[in-house]
Order: sequence, then structure tokens, then C-alpha cells
Amino acid sequence: MRFFRLAPRAPLAVSSRYSHVLLSAIAAVCFPTVEAQAQTRLPPVVVIATREPVPLDQVTADVVVIDAQRIRESAADSLEDLLRREAGVQLSRTGGPGHSAGIFVRGASSQSTLVLVDGVRIGSATLGQVSFDAISVAQIERIEVLRGPGSSLYGADAVGGVVRITTRRGEGPASFSGRVAVGEYGAKDGEVAVGGASGSFDYAASLSRESNDGVSVLRPNDRFGNYNPDRDGYSRRTAHMRLGYTVAPGHRVALSVIDAQLKSQYDSSEYAAPDYVQDPSPDFRTRLDTQVASLSYDGVISPTWTTRVQLAHNADESLDGAHLPERFVTRRDQYTWQNAFTIDAGQQLVTVLERLEERAKASAFTSEKSRHNDSLGLGYSGKFGAHLLSADVRHDDNSVYGGKTTGRLGWGYEIGHGLTARALAGTTFRAPSFNDLFYSGYGVDTIRPERGRSAEIGLNWLSGYSNASVTVYRNRVRDLIAYEPDRSLCPADSSYDFGCARNVDRARLQGATLTAGHRIGALSLRGIIDLLSAKDERSGDRLDRRAKHQETITADYQIDTWNFGATWVTVGNRPDGGKRLGGYSTLDLQARWRFAAQWQVEAKVLNVGDRDVEPARDYRALGRQAWLGLRYSGIGL
Repeated sequence: MRFFRLAPRAPLAVSSRYSHVLLSAIAAVCFPTVEAQAQTRLPPVVVIATREPVPLDQVTADVVVIDAQRIRESAADSLEDLLRREAGVQLSRTGGPGHSAGIFVRGASSQSTLVLVDGVRIGSATLGQVSFDAISVAQIERIEVLRGPGSSLYGADAVGGVVRITTRRGEGPASFSGRVAVGEYGAKDGEVAVGGASGSFDYAASLSRESNDGVSVLRPNDRFGNYNPDRDGYSRRTAHMRLGYTVAPGHRVALSVIDAQLKSQYDSSEYAAPDYVQDPSPDFRTRLDTQVASLSYDGVISPTWTTRVQLAHNADESLDGAHLPERFVTRRDQYTWQNAFTIDAGQQLVTVLERLEERAKASAFTSEKSRHNDSLGLGYSGKFGAHLLSADVRHDDNSVYGGKTTGRLGWGYEIGHGLTARALAGTTFRAPSFNDLFYSGYGVDTIRPERGRSAEIGLNWLSGYSNASVTVYRNRVRDLIAYEPDRSLCPADSSYDFGCARNVDRARLQGATLTAGHRIGALSLRGIIDLLSAKDERSGDRLDRRAKHQETITADYQIDTWNFGATWVTVGNRPDGGKRLGGYSTLDLQARWRFAAQWQVEAKVLNVGDRDVEPARDYRALGRQAWLGLRYSGIGL
């Protein structure tokens, strides 16, 4: 049953030895050289913090930007791996790349992270989470991550944070690019892309395909007896197109379409009639088809007023199983009208009117289910001398679980010399999924949304090519939706004899994130420390699959036409289903050689030490894997 593939909710732990090493490294890179101090760099502009463009140094929230260069140069094996390296979030995955994955932002569950692609909410309304394993990095131009409360900006599910993905947009002369790569475990990766602009018209299109033979994702003697020694591989195909037309100066119409298909294998068991004996031998497969489409208009109505209208559609259809697969279909239609008003220099007011319509059908539902959500949001951001202020409020009215009002208030102060202090507090909620509400023999239609209260303080520093930040946060979540095994607390119907969904738990998520970066000539260094305490307040137990600590150090060195990189990731031990998973460290190395103006050879070795990583209980990640690739980038074709 597919709802059992949901990643459990739970947090993480600390190794003082690793933390001390990384803290020392971060402290070392936080002191800029004279050369770095003398240079002036404008901070990047971000959208995720207010829904409108604003310089990153004027944001009161904890925001991470992963630009195109970082994406292209990363050795990460997937989007979820990229996010944990660059944004300091934690990863849980039932196998290697291409298998079911979830991310934990500040310890919140996978269902508590909202993901937007070109402004469109994506994910399965049946599972209640995004299938990161179905998203290719090839089409992505930029990623912004909001760590912390986001419901007052974006509505349901932004409890731990928000991930905003922007795909490639055409600009400049016509261009063509392509890449092919091969690796161990039968891995293959290829992509082609075109883009450019001509007059008022801009275009971008790409096609990518990835595959891997993999290993058996389960280990022998797993607790449920589902081990099958066959290889569990995957293939993923993604097509992307983004077109734009500038009707008049300041007025642009755009169309964006993404079509993706994921096929992956996994281990499980069937219990066939008449004897219902467990049989783990069938070849279990998942096929997930995802479409994301949007039509938008952006207009400058006056020097103080801009508007955006977007019509969007997201569809997920999955077939999951062996001889008797289960089918889940989710349809989302989203209508957004957003306006931004400049009410004075450095002050902006944003209004949002949004409607979301969701439909789902599955073999586990008695009939097709639907719900709709109407919302109204208001946000303000302003700068008064050295002071920064942000405030936003939103009301969501859902046809199934009723109305929810959330708010957020942030303040910042520019101390000087590139140093800014900030504080932020907000309320959040996570909507129950269609499985939580309607799955036969599990869902209960009176389930309430989860509710959260979050607060944080932080300190940011930026000077030339040096930066550092520290954020301390606390988030309390009530009415956690979980499996209730006590039959007496479930509906009277006999189908609930084995338990049901219920609002049962309270969680306390608190911790600190430290980041730093520095560039010394041709050498760039970045580091992240993520410290987390995530506990069930009722039992005092740590939440599953979260580590108390996670650290990342990345180094890049460029000399002439060569570029060398290394990424070290260490993860602390994690509880999972009554077992403690050991901590681990991995080292990835890569090299790139541009032997001609438009050609580049790329090589990387992942998990150099061939560490045996258990990403979730009884599951197996890939061992050491070497890759070799060739990239072409041409302009003016």
C-alpha cells in the first residue's frame, strides 16, 4: 500500500568531534583577506522571502540561494542530494538515486516542505509530499530555499520551509548545449538543450534522460522479510519547454511545460490468495508520470504597481506494485493573482489572491475525491535606515478541513561592516493528505491540519567574497498526523481493525545552522553545520530518520582550464523504526578540463571511501561510483 512509503516524521543528533572540526574550519574562512574586503559585490536578488524580488541582504528570513554555476558544478547525484549539500537540509532515501526520497528542513517531515516549480505547487495530494526522485536537475537554473515558516506566504505545508525551483529561460543569441556521461552500476546520463531570444520572443527547451542499474535496495534479513537479491535500478526522462513573448515594454506572457517520467524498481512482498503466504520474489516497480504547466502574465501597470496572473496545472499519476499494482492519480489546478505596490522608497506591499483545486482517485478510494482552497494574503516589507521590517498574513479556506489563518513578523538591523542581525516568528500548518482523509481502512475524514509555531534569531555577515551566518530556531508542531494502532480510537467500521490515521503527537524541533564561505584567489571554500534536536513531546523520543548533526565542507580550486572540487559530508546516527542507524561520512571528488572553448571533459568519484551507507532502516545506498562525461556549450548557432 503506497501510503506506507511515506517518510516517518523525526529529527537528528551530534558528534562533538566532527562539529569541532567543522567549526574550526568555518572560523578560519570567516576572516576575509584585504583583497576580499576591497571588492564590492552586490547581494543576489531573491523572490522566495516575500514573493517579489528583494535583495538578499534586506531579507529577515533564513534564505539560501543555489545559482546555476553551483548547480552545474555540483557532484550531487540528484536534486535531493544537491539540496542537502547546499542548503543544510537532511535527506532520507529508500535506496540510491531514483528511489523514494524526502528531505527534512529543520527536522520537519517531508510532507511539511512546500516545493514550487516556476511558481507552481507540485507534489502528490495522495501522499502529501513531493517525489524528489522524479525531478531532474538538468532543467533547473536556480533554487531558492526558505528555511523556516512560510505558510503566511504560500499556504499549507510550508512548516519546515519552502523550496522554489526556477527552470531555464532563454536569453541572448541562440545557443545549444549537450552533455553525456557514463558511470559505474551501469549509469548513463544525457541531456540536450537549446535557448535564446529574438526580438520580443524568448525560448528554452531541453530533454534529459538518466538511468542506473543500481543494487538491491534492501539488505538481507530486513525486518519485514521483503529482501530480493535482484538489482533495483531506475530510469528518468524529462522534457522541458519555456516560451515567453513581450507584448509591450513591461508586459510579458510566458508558457512553461515540464513532462517527466520515472521508472524504478524496489523490494516488497505480495500475499496472494488462497494461502496469503508472503512472497518477496516478484519484481516490484513504480512508474510515476508528472506534468507541470503554467501560463502567466507579468505586467508593469505603473512605476509603483506590478501585477502577475498565473494559471497552473500539476498532474501526478503513479502505478506502484508487482502483479496487482495500485494506481494513484492527483490533479491540481492553481489560479493566482498577485500585485506589488511600492508605497515609498524601500517599502513594498504585496497582495495575493489564490485558488487551488485538487482531485484524486485511487484503487484505495471508494470514489474520486476532491477539495478546493481559497486564500487571501497580504505582505509588507520595508527598510527604515538601518532597520528592516517584514510582516505577512494569509487566510486559507478549505472545503474539507475549514479555515486557517497564519502570520509572520520579521525584523532586522544592519549593525555595520556587513553584519546584520535578524529575528522572525510565524505560525504554520500542514494539510492532511488525501490518504490521511480517505484511504480505505486508514484515512479518517475528521483529521485536522497540523499546526506549528516557529521562532528564530540570526546573524548574517557579508564582505566581498566572504560570508557567514548563524541561525538558532525553535518550532513546536501540534496535532501531528500519524498511524494510530489502538483500535478503540479508530472508527467503528471493521476495516479499521488494524488502526487508522489520527492527530496523536506533538513535536519540538529546535537547533542551529551555521554557514560560511570564503574565496582565496582561485580557491573557494564553503561549510555548513546543522545541529538539530527533534523530539516527540509526548514520549520524549527522537523523531525517526533525523540526525542530531550534519556537516558539509566543499572546496573548489580553479587553475587555467582545470577545475578541481571536493565535498565532504558527515551525518550523525539516526533512529529509525526502533533501530539506531550508524553515522557516516562520505567524500566526493571531481575534476573538469575545458580543452576547447566549447568543450569540457568532466570526471567525478562519489563516495570515494566506498562507505556502506544505510539511508533508512534496512536500505542500502550505492557504494563508490566513478563517472566520466563530456559537455558542449555553443552560442550563436
